[in-house]
Amino acid sequence: MAASHSIYRQATYIPVLIEARILLRRLQKMQQLRVEADASSSKVEELTAKVKTLEQENLAKEQEITSLTHKNQTLEAELEDLHGRHGDLKKELDQAGGHSTQNEALQRRLQILEEEAEEADKNLRETNDKLRQTDVKAGHYERKVQALESTRDQWEEKYEQMSKEFAKAKKELDDLQAEIENI
Repeated sequence: MAASHSIYRQATYIPVLIEARILLRRLQKMQQLRVEADASSSKVEELTAKVKTLEQENLAKEQEITSLTHKNQTLEAELEDLHGRHGDLKKELDQAGGHSTQNEALQRRLQILEEEAEEADKNLRETNDKLRQTDVKAGHYERKVQALESTRDQWEEKYEQMSKEFAKAKKELDDLQAEIENI
């Protein structure tokens, strides 16, 4: 009778041991899922910060473009004004043909205006070059932001999926614990 009682006791412990091993494996899987979810969460935060930084840089570039465009317009207006003054001085020079001192003064003024016009032209070209470069950079940063947003969305989707798997595994573990406690 003692031997049959011992065999009966062993037979009831074996299913409990099997369930305990299953429970242990599920706990290990849940811990692994938790680690992966935490890693995904930190990656999402990192990418979000990077996107924010790039958006700020993009805004700064857009402001620089606006500033350079305004400067370009100002220089173009100044250049037109200088060309007009240059024409007026040439007319005055032609009218004053016989007056050498007045002619020399007008020629000096004309030379100064021509130099100013050349300088304004040079500034205009440099501003246009900077504007083109800034446009290219802005386009580059916009593409970078789009790529990072796409990556961030993928990580968020993976994080949500991992969270669902974690919740499912936790529910299975809770159900298994309830079954074990009922035994």
